[in-house]
Amino acid sequence: MIEANSPLPARRSFVIGLDRLLLSAFRHWLLIFNLAWGFYVGLPWLAPVFMETGHPNAANAVYLIYSTQCHQLPERSFFVFGPKAMYSLDEIKPVWRNTDNPMILRQFIGNGQMGWKVAWSDRMVSMYAGVFAASLLFGLVRKRAHPLPLWIFALLILPMAIDGGTHFISDLAGIGAGFRDSNAWLAALTANIFPPTFYGGDALGSFNSWMRLLTGVLFGFAVVGLAFPSVEELVRETIHDLEFKLRRASVTV
Repeated sequence: MIEANSPLPARRSFVIGLDRLLLSAFRHWLLIFNLAWGFYVGLPWLAPVFMETGHPNAANAVYLIYSTQCHQLPERSFFVFGPKAMYSLDEIKPVWRNTDNPMILRQFIGNGQMGWKVAWSDRMVSMYAGVFAASLLFGLVRKRAHPLPLWIFALLILPMAIDGGTHFISDLAGIGAGFRDSNAWLAALTANIFPPTFYGGDALGSFNSWMRLLTGVLFGFAVVGLAFPSVEELVRETIHDLEFKLRRASVTV
């Protein structure tokens, strides 16, 4: 016989409450992910907002957090509250330092005339925004979605691997001095049919900029397409198990 002060009823209530909390979380897993991921993707854009509104400590905290995940090179980053969305090295050096050292260049966050740098690069923006956009779209097809075949996943991430890999090799010659900075090879292949600003540098609208943006978005959609259908199936199984467990305990679900 269970005594009145037995811990069993309290323990049962705690377990049931925990199971109901987990059930609710699993039922809304995609919403929870999108809210958390949206905050993570949006926070780098708050750094320039903080700078513009006179909160440099908050801005520096954001820059510091995301510096662990990104090179933050200013010539490959977006700027907000200025006349241009991106700037070339030739525009950055006169107002910062005349150097090609990436560890020094990355410290430039902008100024009142040029605007303020977003806390991570354009490639990171496209990659993580791609995941966010694909996750939102997944919500429309989640009941009938199937994981991407591995060969399609590989095909979608290959462009970014090539683009990122060639940028890395190019940068070994020095920031602004590699074959991906002039893209002379591309100009020769296309007989210079595009303006010089398309071939050279990293500014918005250049070949390098387009490649980082497009390949990043493809990467984001590839990750969601491969992983999310499997996560959805696993979550459904977990929901079924939790509902069965709660019904056995005579709890309405």
